[in-house]
Amino acid sequence: MRLQNEIIAGDCEQVLQRLDDNSVDLIFTSPPYADQRKNTYGGVRPDEYVEWFLPKAEQLLRVLKPTGTFVLNIKERVVNGERHTYVIELILRMREQGWLWTEEFMWHKKNSYPGKWPNRFRDGWERLLQFNKHRRFHMYQDAVMVPVGDWAQDRLSKLSETDLRRDESRVESGFGKNVSNWLGRDLVYPDNVIHMATECSNRGHSAAFPLELPTWFIKLFTQEGDLVLDPFVGSGTTALAAKRLGRRYLGIDISEEYCQIAEERVMQLQRQLLEESGTYHAESPQ
Repeated sequence: MRLQNEIIAGDCEQVLQRLDDNSVDLIFTSPPYADQRKNTYGGVRPDEYVEWFLPKAEQLLRVLKPTGTFVLNIKERVVNGERHTYVIELILRMREQGWLWTEEFMWHKKNSYPGKWPNRFRDGWERLLQFNKHRRFHMYQDAVMVPVGDWAQDRLSKLSETDLRRDESRVESGFGKNVSNWLGRDLVYPDNVIHMATECSNRGHSAAFPLELPTWFIKLFTQEGDLVLDPFVGSGTTALAAKRLGRRYLGIDISEEYCQIAEERVMQLQRQLLEESGTYHAESPQ
């Protein structure tokens, strides 16, 4: 079944069975972390998390296109004073399921406030795990290039002889660089650490991530018209980002209340886009 541009209330494991094989270009989601959001999602014990998630991952593997990507925002839970291993265990089990664990991004929360526990400090980051079905997948790296930075003014002003050719690593790692390649460039490729503030304005969900986060990955892994799926859509941030970028979206959440919030946010964006195009009064009901 071809589902698109919808927010569906229901258990994603069941709703996903209605989707066609190989029909989704990007899956971007942040499922409930172990023992978190108990009031809304019931909570999943850390020792049970992997078995809870694997049937959902199996359906996600089926609906994702061979050229598509799955980005999973997930975080460990501390149990008895140490980090639980369910994230590591989940990665290993998903690889057995057929997933390729291609990359791991770190979301640095720029506005994370200070804090500590008796044996550790507050986390200022979260994982975003990238999984794929095949080694060759669609990736549009030029879409997320960043300004070259102030370092270039001094570093590129006076190039040595070594800078004008490929300089091999001194530790014989096989890596090297040609500094002169950056001459005249205004934009460069980022690394895999994403520096973004946490969400402070969205009060509709207990654990909303910032709009910029799914936006960055949607730009990196999709083009206009592609289908973006969030099987734990919450208040609809992923759907909103997809809509803004001209992608199709599909959101699923077990909470009818959150689905209603997500639908209202997408409809508000739709009205905004129509107003900006000058067609709101002609095409939209008053």
